[in-house]
Amino acid sequence: MHAVWSAALLASAWGAAVTIDGGEFTPLYGSQKKQVRVQTFALDRFPVTNAEFLAFVREQPRWRKSKATRIFVDRTYLEHWRGDVELGKRAPPGAPVVSVSWYAAKAYCESRGKGARLPTVDEWEFVASRPIPGHEVKRVILDWYSVPTPPILPPVSSALVNSTGVAAMHGLIWEWTLDFNSAMVTGESRGDSALDKSLYCGAGSMGAADATDYAAFLRFGMRSSLKANYTVANLGFRCAQDRVATPNETETTL
Repeated sequence: MHAVWSAALLASAWGAAVTIDGGEFTPLYGSQKKQVRVQTFALDRFPVTNAEFLAFVREQPRWRKSKATRIFVDRTYLEHWRGDVELGKRAPPGAPVVSVSWYAAKAYCESRGKGARLPTVDEWEFVASRPIPGHEVKRVILDWYSVPTPPILPPVSSALVNSTGVAAMHGLIWEWTLDFNSAMVTGESRGDSALDKSLYCGAGSMGAADATDYAAFLRFGMRSSLKANYTVANLGFRCAQDRVATPNETETTL
């Protein structure tokens, strides 16, 4: 049974949703560069923050750091939080929540009700492929990959916004997707236990739509390295939903 969010929390969460008009795009991996169709859906404007996840664990105690079942989270789950319901200096309220497993992220999204869920890989890549006004997307990504993750992450509101109105698709954190383990690439982690900007290698470029898209290879390599109970110091998430935003919500279309 999922706890039902209060009306105020639910309005706050989906008040920042963006409606993404459906369309076609060519993913990095596909049969002979065949385009993939993405249906219209709603996506969080920002990644889920520490404050939002704190509200969730207050309402669902089984997902608190001292109570979460180790089958569903590993030992570093919410390690940057001071306590079960206390954030502390390392977890500013407006910064993205990280060190959460796929199970925890999935439970958070589902707790919103009304069909809320994690975005699929295709949905995430579809939005992430859109331009960032004034910036070259691949350069933004590679510049981000080239520096260590800061010990305290900046607020989600400070991140770059792309042409869909969605922020922080690149340059802040990695993000869970609903079908992360469907990535069609094999990779080898060469980083530490936090997978901090890890590099991956292999013959994954065979059949890729763009063999020069190094940034995309890194994303798919990262996803391929994960297990659902992993908690990573720069891996967070945002939620999606199979519907267009209502008139009461902030709405942007692609």
